[in-house]
Amino acid sequence: MSLSRDLGLFDVTMIGIGAMIGAGIFGLTGIAAGVAGAVGVLVAFLLNGLATTLTGLTYAELGAAFPQAGGGYAWVREALPRVFGFYAGWLSWFSHSVACALYAVLFGTFFAELIELAGLEISDTDLALGLSAEELLVKALAVVAAIAFLMVNVRGSSETGLVGNVITLFKIVVLLTVVGFGIAALIDQPGWTDHFLRDPGPFPEGAGGVILAMGLTFVAFEGYEIIAQSGEEVVDPERNLPRAIFTAIAIVVVIYLAVAFVAVGAVQQDSGLPNWMYLGENGERAMIETARIIMPAGALVMILGGLASTMSALNATIYSSSRVSFAMGRDGDLPSVFGRIHFRNKTPHWAIWLSGLVVIAMAVLLPVVDVASGASITFLLLFLMVNAALIRLRKTHPDLPRPFRAPFVPWLQLLTIGIMLVLAVELARLSGIAWLVTIVWLLLGIFVYRRHGGAMEARTTGDTVLLEEATASTDYSVLVPVANNASARRLSHLGATLARANRGEVFALHVITVPRQIDLSDGRAFLAQGRVVVDEAVGVAAEHDVPVRTMVRLGRDAARSILTAAAERKADLLLMGWPGYMSRREHAFGSLTWVLAQNPPCDLAVVRFNRTGPLRRILVPVGGGPNARLALELAVAQADAAEEETGDRPDVVGLHLLLPSDHGIDHDQRRQELLHTLDIGAIPLDLQIVPTDEVVAGILAQAEGFDQVVIGASNEGLLEQSLFGSIPQQVAEAATANVIMAKRHDPVRFRLRNWLWARNGTRKGTAAR
Repeated sequence: MSLSRDLGLFDVTMIGIGAMIGAGIFGLTGIAAGVAGAVGVLVAFLLNGLATTLTGLTYAELGAAFPQAGGGYAWVREALPRVFGFYAGWLSWFSHSVACALYAVLFGTFFAELIELAGLEISDTDLALGLSAEELLVKALAVVAAIAFLMVNVRGSSETGLVGNVITLFKIVVLLTVVGFGIAALIDQPGWTDHFLRDPGPFPEGAGGVILAMGLTFVAFEGYEIIAQSGEEVVDPERNLPRAIFTAIAIVVVIYLAVAFVAVGAVQQDSGLPNWMYLGENGERAMIETARIIMPAGALVMILGGLASTMSALNATIYSSSRVSFAMGRDGDLPSVFGRIHFRNKTPHWAIWLSGLVVIAMAVLLPVVDVASGASITFLLLFLMVNAALIRLRKTHPDLPRPFRAPFVPWLQLLTIGIMLVLAVELARLSGIAWLVTIVWLLLGIFVYRRHGGAMEARTTGDTVLLEEATASTDYSVLVPVANNASARRLSHLGATLARANRGEVFALHVITVPRQIDLSDGRAFLAQGRVVVDEAVGVAAEHDVPVRTMVRLGRDAARSILTAAAERKADLLLMGWPGYMSRREHAFGSLTWVLAQNPPCDLAVVRFNRTGPLRRILVPVGGGPNARLALELAVAQADAAEEETGDRPDVVGLHLLLPSDHGIDHDQRRQELLHTLDIGAIPLDLQIVPTDEVVAGILAQAEGFDQVVIGASNEGLLEQSLFGSIPQQVAEAATANVIMAKRHDPVRFRLRNWLWARNGTRKGTAAR
């Protein structure tokens, strides 16, 4: 079973930046300033950037060496005893769930601010459990947001790569806009340096305050590991994964430092408090107040940026947490219910809902500081184990190809482990509740491991063969992508006919399109249904006594997967069914065919089945050129195969139409020109030349009484203008016979377009995260 890679450097870098610039910078900057002081918050962000880079070195090496492994959970499982692998997944699940709870609470906070900005007052009166009306509203909004995105993920909807990139760019623009207005405000304040140096000094809480701020905001630097988790989908992962990780970290650290700098230095307020203390007093609302003061409509801009950020982060962390718990359920580390996939949506619905319970519980029960601290603690412990895994893998896998090698192993990793431990322990001073919850979670993990992970370890046996591929060695291969049993039978019958005529093979391909809610490799859960489809094709090929090769392929984009299979296996003809109209009319033969026909790596034939029954008469409109020649070859090949199998040869009739502009042309002369141009003198063909006023109407009129029409792509080019040529399209729509549309492979254009795709990072056209 083979996988498809379609994320370029830009895409995967934007995934990392989008995950890192989450709600943390919008909601935690003020709290961190109140803990560390004016200069202390800048130092905390800078040191967090350095600590993140150290772990980034580890992720870069492991991500490039194991691009298919799926992140820290699998790496720790590979390097350390199974119990550590279990705890890596256990902590990863919890950390992403707690981070999701943080983003849900911050969403509620920003939405409540938007309500107040609209002029609706929210009472400060305590209502229940010591919470004010505003606090209860924030909690309720957090729950609503969490449930909404849980439903989105269960249904299988997610941000496409384009939408995700747009949201990420919007967040960057909002923050840079605040920075720009902040710098302008600094210029107008001659004594702005006093905000950093006035009593009680730049580090009012000393080094301890800086360390606390580092631990609290560490969750805001989390996200780059998602780059490594996407490794199996990245083009040239050995080169692009390390570059994406370090590029994302560098961009985010610079933005965070700039935001914190203007938040402390540019604000002019009359509370009598130093700016860093004023920011701390405003807590998670500090950035809204900062924007309100330094720029027009600043509060609204910051609220919208915060809402976009929290919604994007909510979707991403629900996806991440459920994916980890799904993988653990599949591997036996959690109850099997976590590993179940929804039959219709193909999403890990139980893993999503059960992760949602953790998210909602944390969002409702804990204040935002404790939620943020809990997320940071669990991420710190997870990254600690990943660094330990790198040290171990250097010893156990010394000959493993490592396109990127982290320097100074194990010393840098030991330093990083020490930093992670210090930050995690120091957070106990800020939030004892967060550490208490983490300890309870770790103890609960012991019980779960004894019931599931340890028991599964005792039952684990050898390797499992997922799919055996029968391959025949021939000189001609007809690639037949089959989506279901119905299409498999009809397409395979035609494919076998063409293969038999060319003494070749049928290459039956089934592509399992894997949704982004689960890892690409987890698509093997659908292997059984894919095997049934290709087995149908095998049976049809056997009826025709034609060799057959089968493949079940996983991918995010079916069109790209088919292209890759055709190129890798050097197919001679790609035979596809017409999937019909999509929502956009210009994609006349469906988006799948639209993508393929722009860059086919071999000859292409698209068939629309309009009738059933034996093949007796075939009409081939000809006008010159390689596509017309291919259409003739396909028609004659079918006639040859039918004659060999049944003894009766279908009639093949060539049709050349003369338009009014061709008035006066001698028919015999035109016939000789066509025989010479198409080199069809030896082909058994009845070539008819018929006058007509309009091409499509002429073809349809002559097609009456024929069982099949085989037509080459028009001179406009197959789908060159987002259509499969206007003439083939209209014939296929209106004809009552089966219609095959053919396009000859152009190797020069194929190489040129592949070069252009490579230059653009082989970018996707649909969705991500």
